[in-house]
Amino acid sequence: MAVFLFIFMVLLIIYAVLIDYYRRAWNQIPEFESNDSIPTTYISIIIAVRNEEKNVDALLESLSQQSYSKDLFQVIIIDDYSEDETWNKLTQFNPRGLNTLFTRLSDHTNEGEIIRSHKKKAIETGIKLAKGTLIVTTDADCLFPVDWLITIARFYEKNKAKFIAAPVRITAAASLLSVFQTLDFLTLQGITGASVFKRIHSMCNGANLAYEKAAFMEVEGFKGIDDIPSGDDMLLMHKIYQKYPEKVFYLKSSAAIVSTAAVSSWKQFFHQRIRWASKWDSYDDKKIMSVLLLVYAVNFCFLILGIAAFFSNTWLFFFILLLVAKVLIEFPFVNTVAAFFRQQYLLKYFLLMQPLHIAYTIIAGWLGRFGSFEWKGRRIKN
Repeated sequence: MAVFLFIFMVLLIIYAVLIDYYRRAWNQIPEFESNDSIPTTYISIIIAVRNEEKNVDALLESLSQQSYSKDLFQVIIIDDYSEDETWNKLTQFNPRGLNTLFTRLSDHTNEGEIIRSHKKKAIETGIKLAKGTLIVTTDADCLFPVDWLITIARFYEKNKAKFIAAPVRITAAASLLSVFQTLDFLTLQGITGASVFKRIHSMCNGANLAYEKAAFMEVEGFKGIDDIPSGDDMLLMHKIYQKYPEKVFYLKSSAAIVSTAAVSSWKQFFHQRIRWASKWDSYDDKKIMSVLLLVYAVNFCFLILGIAAFFSNTWLFFFILLLVAKVLIEFPFVNTVAAFFRQQYLLKYFLLMQPLHIAYTIIAGWLGRFGSFEWKGRRIKN
């Protein structure tokens, strides 16, 4: 017992130092203040869609309301073998001045070609068709503030960036699943901003990314990672970071926050997180692998302690004590991130979500390595 507790407490201390480092780094990121400059960068927004009939109308409507000149951006949507009315809805869209290009992935795929990552193939197809200097990627279930594109363009021109990771917010609904996802996602967003700002490891989310088309071509796009089902965001980011380590940035601006809805079922949530976890052993970035292993080890220790607590009041005491310590370690960090995303009202649920978060981390991490996941109607085995 003593040896286990000693190891656990050492891991928890290391974890506390890491989380506090992320907190301080997040607070050090200067918020980008968009000025009155008029950017001239031509942007190609690339969106891979599959079975998104419920989302494409709102997506296109949101894009059509951008304050950025419609002469300076195009929207390229690649339909990834949708089995619903997505394609029909796209073709019936009234562009109202929006420069759009809709195409099907099937029209760019050779007969008999085996595609391991459909999303990477779709994005690659879109980039080949893109006229823009700057590629911006997002997802079909996202909505955007009106100054989203112009903020990205101004930031790009000011910093001469090669790759920009930008903020994403889950729109919380009144359900346990939605609140849990949102709190978990806030932590991920905080780590993303902190790690990119300090350039300690690569993190981002494909719902809000920008990178130079030339940089994508220079690193040969998804070559070398195209057989990995996930990773169109973080694995590409690391390739560009290896070539341009000083030109990878995090855009901290409320005007650049992309909003997305929470998934609607626990099954979808676990499949999403398993998909994210499935690429962990594909990272060349050893720093992020060390972080992931530390997080997993800490949560696994809580599992062991929780099981032991059923058989001994002494173990129960240590479980409660160390769980409170975990909350005290994480809360200041999540609180400051939640303030930026204006979601501090959810923090009243933070303590209640801890046992669920520990269980989910262990399950998703394990299945991400050894299991399979279903996404957009496809089952993928790791």
